[in-house]
Amino acid sequence: MLSDTIAAISTAVGEGGIAIIRVSGPDSVVEVEKIFKSKTKLSEAASHTVHYGHIMDPATRDNLEEVLVTVMRAPRSFTTEDVVEISAHGGVIAVKRVMDLLLQQNIRLAEPGEFTKRAFLNGRIDLSQAEAVIDLIRSKSDRAFSVALKQVEGNLSRRIKELRHTLVETLAHIEVNIDYPEHDVESLTSEFIKEKSRLVMNEIDKLLKTAEEGKILREGITTAIVGRPNVGKSSLLNTLAHENKAIVTDIPGTTRDVIEEFVTINNIPLKLLDTAGIRETMDVVEKIGVERSKHAVSEADLILLVLNASEPLHEDELELMEQIRGRQCIVIMNKMDLPQQLDMDIVRRYYPDELIVPMSVKAQEGIDRLEEAISGLFFSGKIEGGDLTYVSNVRHIALLKKAKKSLMDAYEAAEQYIPIDMIQIDVRLAWEQLGEILGEAVGDSLIDQIFSQFCLGK
Repeated sequence: MLSDTIAAISTAVGEGGIAIIRVSGPDSVVEVEKIFKSKTKLSEAASHTVHYGHIMDPATRDNLEEVLVTVMRAPRSFTTEDVVEISAHGGVIAVKRVMDLLLQQNIRLAEPGEFTKRAFLNGRIDLSQAEAVIDLIRSKSDRAFSVALKQVEGNLSRRIKELRHTLVETLAHIEVNIDYPEHDVESLTSEFIKEKSRLVMNEIDKLLKTAEEGKILREGITTAIVGRPNVGKSSLLNTLAHENKAIVTDIPGTTRDVIEEFVTINNIPLKLLDTAGIRETMDVVEKIGVERSKHAVSEADLILLVLNASEPLHEDELELMEQIRGRQCIVIMNKMDLPQQLDMDIVRRYYPDELIVPMSVKAQEGIDRLEEAISGLFFSGKIEGGDLTYVSNVRHIALLKKAKKSLMDAYEAAEQYIPIDMIQIDVRLAWEQLGEILGEAVGDSLIDQIFSQFCLGK
């Protein structure tokens, strides 16, 4: 598969100032040269040079597009193969013309993520770095981008390699004990296994502690804005989104469906769900909206319960607070600019003061306090700002937990002085499970599944 040459559009399809088409493979320079007319022959061009010219139809010799062509020779490219990037005018027609000509040569259309897949298969990056490329593309905040970039650069890989090196030392010690038992004391080897197992398990625990925060940075917090009709839910969504995404009127029940919007608060990505006001209603359409709201609440990571501070608590609100008791929730006391009639003591029976945020969405007051409450609820602050080695990938988390379980089995076996050759199985299993994070000894089906999540041209 790596012997053929592939091409794909690497920029977003549509109108733009520029579009880039990437070609990679052993024949990329030769094949592009067949349709590229310039003063310089691409086959004679030095690596990492840019050349001006035109894409022409070989059959008619007509110029079809004015382009810049960049040549990157193997192994100094993203895929470690010969790579040619064609920079054309942005637009559907210009890009289609170039792609059509390329695919008429000895070039095929790349599969999703195939350029990154080749970088992995050719040994330029490991699997954890390749997976981080997806996170880099999908980052929704500066912090998420920084975390993904550090992982692409190999932060997590280095940590995993250090742990595997420790386990290799342990396995070597066990091998000596097995092969030359007369030169070793089995009790000392058992203590050595316990020490190294404890050391690696502690490091795995440190990585797993970042998992929840890493997942938040990677996927965002699904946040449902709930409350009775006309308490200010849609106004809050519009304020956080800095855009009028939801219709706001004085008529109760304006929002009939769940409205979604991504926002970033204190570098934390939130997937906001503005829900229909929860109340008993005979309106068929509104009733469907209320049911969808209840479903959104059940699926949410965070609930923003909006109450109207200028009115007494309603029976529906008391019932709602009872239903979401124990869930991650922040209570927003909206309309604090009006005379207060809501009994705060009742609310405090359900939530502590740090999770109750007085606000006036209309007057834009209390937004900063809400942001601090969200940040404090999900981020402990125990991880230093410079430590950007977060584990966010579900596959990585599962393998780390498996490796820890294997090491715990080895530790407990060593405590009971079970024969060393039996303990060796668990230590080796942990070493292999950590290796799977880096892409060692993983099946083709898993590799195909991972890279199928990429967009074309990456």
